[in-house]
Amino acid sequence: MPFEFKFPDVGEGIEEGEIVKWLVKEGDSVKADQAIVQIETEKAVVDIPSPRNGTILKINYKESEKIKVGAVLVVIGDKGEKVKSSGKENKKEEKTIEKKVPKRGQSVVGQLEEAPDEELIEMKHAEVMIGEKQTAKVLASPAIRKIASERKIDLSRVKGSGEEGRILKSDIDNRGEDKEEIPQQTLVIKKKYDDFGYIERVPLKGIRKTIAEHMSLAVKEAPQVTSMEDIDVSDLWKLREKEKKNMEKQKVKLTFLPFVVKAVIAALKENPILNSSIEGDEIIIRKYFNIGIATETDVGLMVPVVKIAQNKSIIEIAKEITELSEKARNRTIDIMDMQGGTFTITNYGSVGGTYATPIINYPEAAILGLGRIFDRAIIDEKGKLKNIKILPVSLTFDHRIIDGGQAARFLESLKMFLEDPEHLMLELK
Repeated sequence: MPFEFKFPDVGEGIEEGEIVKWLVKEGDSVKADQAIVQIETEKAVVDIPSPRNGTILKINYKESEKIKVGAVLVVIGDKGEKVKSSGKENKKEEKTIEKKVPKRGQSVVGQLEEAPDEELIEMKHAEVMIGEKQTAKVLASPAIRKIASERKIDLSRVKGSGEEGRILKSDIDNRGEDKEEIPQQTLVIKKKYDDFGYIERVPLKGIRKTIAEHMSLAVKEAPQVTSMEDIDVSDLWKLREKEKKNMEKQKVKLTFLPFVVKAVIAALKENPILNSSIEGDEIIIRKYFNIGIATETDVGLMVPVVKIAQNKSIIEIAKEITELSEKARNRTIDIMDMQGGTFTITNYGSVGGTYATPIINYPEAAILGLGRIFDRAIIDEKGKLKNIKILPVSLTFDHRIIDGGQAARFLESLKMFLEDPEHLMLELK
């Protein structure tokens, strides 16, 4: 008997997804646990496996279509079996309710969004044109137009008192200079400017939509403050250059980020309040360190998490960051790899930024931003000119949990560990 396979609940409160790519077609034989479709959720692109052996009898959704959790995705059965129901009834809940969509009328200028009669200007003697030359045809004599031109008056903004709305000289005299008055009755024109090539419309959906909602929630819920510091990483620069060659032999790309992760963990151990979050009336201070690494992708920032990072060496962290980042960019990362973070690092310096005010990855209490390392000339203790490497950092924190003094002490701890990185050498082994 045909089996209706419904889009399963993939966790994290996800209610719907969008079909990215079908990996099978109707008539194909499949095995249990074989990936049959890729679906983009609000968190990531996930592979949905077949729940059983059989033949794909019916595919109910096309690529780019949205599907609700619980809707019949495909029908699986024995080869040659007939499907009694197409499963289309499951799409009813996804249809747009017509009464919520504004009625539109057609005109020579494109689509007009209809409004109550009292809100529309009579179009009998006016024609609005949108484009590089924005003009309006009105009822006015050449003499009136000349006067309006001399006085720099926009006739499309003047209400005529003459027959059929014709503009008279008194209408202009009463108006005076064009004061950019807003007509009491406004014609609402919803012309797609992209028809002229002036703008591009990009749907706010999927992961990008989730990012937008998450950022809005973070700003709404947590009062955030940012502290900044310059850290001398000259010794760390030399250490990294030295170890970089050794790591290349092991096919490990050694950036500064793994060193920063270890230094952050050391600083968090000395300042544990920054590794916390608020839950109800309690502050939850975590004794483990799951460090999120903000990663740029073509759909926006994703934050893979290096779990239990305190137990991992710099080499292990470097490998894991590379692997997770590649999965995030390829959209193959597992949702579980982006959950459970306790503190986040964002490296905007990789694309040239210096200072910033990053938004915390709510509900975490803090996020550390890394800027681009740059050279600075200083006078050393012997009075000689010296060049040092500066890493600018920005720490944004939830002021409900963390005071300015606590944030400053964290930055001082971080500075100490990064400016004297020899203790991190043991972590390389």
